[in-house]
Amino acid sequence: MNILHMKYAVEVARIGSLNKAAGQLFIAPPNLSRSIKELEADLGITIFERNSKGMTLTPDGEEFVRYAKGVLHQINDIERKYRSGIPLKQRFSISVPRASYISDAFVQFSHCLKADSAEVYYMETNSSRAITNILNADYNLGIIRYATEFDRYFKEMMEEKGLAYELVAEFTFVCVMSRENPLAAKEKITFDDLKPLIEIVHGDPYVPSLPVSVVRRAELPEEDRRRIFLFERGGQFDLLVENPETFMWVSPIPQKLLDRYGLVQRVCVDNNKLYRDVLIRRTDYAMTELDRRFLAELIESKRKWLQ
Repeated sequence: MNILHMKYAVEVARIGSLNKAAGQLFIAPPNLSRSIKELEADLGITIFERNSKGMTLTPDGEEFVRYAKGVLHQINDIERKYRSGIPLKQRFSISVPRASYISDAFVQFSHCLKADSAEVYYMETNSSRAITNILNADYNLGIIRYATEFDRYFKEMMEEKGLAYELVAEFTFVCVMSRENPLAAKEKITFDDLKPLIEIVHGDPYVPSLPVSVVRRAELPEEDRRRIFLFERGGQFDLLVENPETFMWVSPIPQKLLDRYGLVQRVCVDNNKLYRDVLIRRTDYAMTELDRRFLAELIESKRKWLQ
């Protein structure tokens, strides 16, 4: 198998067009097409489907490109090390749900990045993007969050995609709100207590093979409630602090963060819905020392704040 042909296939997959990829690679389209066909013949698979819209990956092609990206990253690292004498960089990458106990673990993990050369990527996003990041080989690890009622949907999808998975935590959401919120004086609250308030929710729920409308109805059953949909975690704290009529369902938050923002979290006696945070990675991915350090901090943060 020709490594150059592998690079060509990855570039065509990235752009989705043979002609445009040829322009980026500074080769003639017929030569690029011939190289892709030779690669497919060598491997005995069809990598691309050719149609009027361009070049789209087949299932075999998706798997090949995922492996090829990893191989090419390793080749680049080796060339940097032995041609230029630059030490290999440690790399850590993870996509996670918007969760304070996870971000607290990440902050503690960051202290281990001392003199070593390292690149670290940390993205807060929904489960769909976390899964895509891993399948595209851009990120090595992910944590996805879902209600236990959707366990079958996620496990079937992960097995189909060749993803390894293990439970990180299982918990019930608590309500977080300003200390000035009218419910802050109550130790336990009910669904009826929350009805007059404005609910802050993350606006991108996801369950594989289910329409967003179905998932949203399961997560947000009361249609007549006032809601603000957010897509990033920083804004939720601003809203909770500045508007005492707001609240949000969250995984338990570290006390030091509650104190920093002047917030409180309360148990809702009517809420018995369980959620799971699940670590995912490609089955062929071997965890690094940085990965293990982060997971150690994650386990400690879970022990402190969720149990």
